[in-house]
Amino acid sequence: MQQLRFHAMGSTITVIIDSDEPTARAALGAARKTFLRYERMLSRFRPQSELSALNRHAGKGPVQVGRTLWRAVQHALRAARASDGLVTPAVGAALIAAGYDRDFTALVNGAVKTSEPVPSPDWRLIDCHPRRRTIALPVGMCLDLGGSAKGWTATLVARRLGRRFPALVDAGGDIAVSGLRHDGSPWPIEVADPHAPDQGIELLLVRRGGVATSGIDYRRWQQEGHWQHHLIDPRTGTPVATDLLSVTVVAPNLLEAEMAAKTILLLGAESGVRWLSTRPKLAGLLVGIDGRIVRTPTLEGYRWRSGE
Repeated sequence: MQQLRFHAMGSTITVIIDSDEPTARAALGAARKTFLRYERMLSRFRPQSELSALNRHAGKGPVQVGRTLWRAVQHALRAARASDGLVTPAVGAALIAAGYDRDFTALVNGAVKTSEPVPSPDWRLIDCHPRRRTIALPVGMCLDLGGSAKGWTATLVARRLGRRFPALVDAGGDIAVSGLRHDGSPWPIEVADPHAPDQGIELLLVRRGGVATSGIDYRRWQQEGHWQHHLIDPRTGTPVATDLLSVTVVAPNLLEAEMAAKTILLLGAESGVRWLSTRPKLAGLLVGIDGRIVRTPTLEGYRWRSGE
């Protein structure tokens, strides 16, 4: 077992390869380079990134973009379609208005700018031309790929590593698994208790696919004496008011797990459980602000039990 931990995309990234082969060390280094390269292209906080250049061109017509940005935006738009627009990349301006106008580390250590809430533009106004590989944003739209790009990158890295080794990629709690471990066993993944982060609330055994956790307990900052967080409700343009503290979803792939976790958090406990009940391939663990825990019946297939 070999692993590498580093910081990228605003999170701690951990890449694990279940192999003692010497070539695995080089594969870990290549995974790190992929995360850092994609961060340079896809970060809203880097003025020289390709995403920032696209945002500055909003309202000025189509821009031809590189393959990486094109694929990252297409993934984000698939999540928007699957969530009926609840999970959308068109929340950049709303995040800036809420004070999230710089990297999170700099945000919590500096003064927070304030402005009026900004409604999120309709993501369907993003005009993409596949043959030309161009993207046109309407006036006032600012894309934020954030967790979407992070989960997408983790999925790509896990898939590449999985061609040679059993691998797990943990991108700040969004986890992609390439397949079973070297001995044929599933990967143990602990879900932290958001009310007591140093303690585990569940141990999941995952054979393949993805696990994503979305919550309002981590990326928080104070603005004019009020706590704000990074999860924007596109219906209001403000940080979502929800009765859930965190949501963990297990899915056939990380891209679907991440979209589902955010959607459920935005919907709230009652509507979120109802939304999950119509998707039998998903398993969920919901933790309420009041401490109540809801586990879907489908989670039983992943739960660790003493003696296993």
